[in-house]
Amino acid sequence: MSLDPAVAAVRLAVRRSLGQADGDVVVVACSGGADSLALLAAAVFECPRLGRRVVGAVVDHGLQDGSADHTDRVVAQMAALGADETLSARVRVEGAGRGVEAAAREARYAVLEQVAERVGSRTVLLGHTLDDQAETVLLGLARGSGGRSMAGMRAAFDIFRRPLLGVTRAQTERACAAEDIEFWRDPHNLDPRFTRARVRHTVLPLLERELGPGVAETLARTAEQLRPDMEALDDLADLAFLEARVDDGLDVSTLAEQPAAIRSRVVRLAALAAGSPASELFHVHVTALLALVAGDVRGQVQLPGHVTAFRDRTHLGFRPT
Repeated sequence: MSLDPAVAAVRLAVRRSLGQADGDVVVVACSGGADSLALLAAAVFECPRLGRRVVGAVVDHGLQDGSADHTDRVVAQMAALGADETLSARVRVEGAGRGVEAAAREARYAVLEQVAERVGSRTVLLGHTLDDQAETVLLGLARGSGGRSMAGMRAAFDIFRRPLLGVTRAQTERACAAEDIEFWRDPHNLDPRFTRARVRHTVLPLLERELGPGVAETLARTAEQLRPDMEALDDLADLAFLEARVDDGLDVSTLAEQPAAIRSRVVRLAALAAGSPASELFHVHVTALLALVAGDVRGQVQLPGHVTAFRDRTHLGFRPT
């Protein structure tokens, strides 16, 4: 019997990603959905061939009734699929003005880093698909978030890897069906209170009907094309930040020598270095800092994280509020 094409696509994506990863222990983040279960099954198939162990990890955000029972089922399912070890963790999600989705994501990544440290892994696989990438790009466009957001999710960052960014959600569902894997459909993904759910079930289908099929693939390809440009600009900004940095901020004359695309990134880096959290630092804050640097406004700029930016004759400074 020939291998199902969807199973083959998922396995190939995982094999390629693991070929660029380090270490002999691979953590797979698993929610019980089709994406993560197809990812786990592929990792279980591929890792022994590479001399690697698979640790399945599920994070219970405690946001839904029965989440603890669901977590227990996912743990049992991961073991049944052949994971060498399974782990679960419950986290407390606190929005703090960022929204439930952002807070849950931040908490999830933090606990996955702890899991990786505990099991001695330098690789955590995440199950984001091409459809997730398309949704991310569309949200970035709608919010006017700039090139960084429209470049979408990175295929790899820190210890995390996203092997399935070239695989569709439908393919992961077909892969699960072909391997007789029963998967869970998260009710939050159907809840119109969440912006991403509306994009997934209303906006993208509408675009497909009105503009023709392939919108998701086009959006994902846009992200793939933009990503190298954004990374190159970020690398240049890192160097410019080091050149302009002084004890408590930035030298204005050195910063002024940089093109606008670099200046905006440098002032953002300076704000982050001063303690302003990335999840709350928005375009409006960066624009205010640039106006302060240019002398278009006087006084101070209040930044998230209880940080105050100020301008004197020679530099842009930052201090705790």
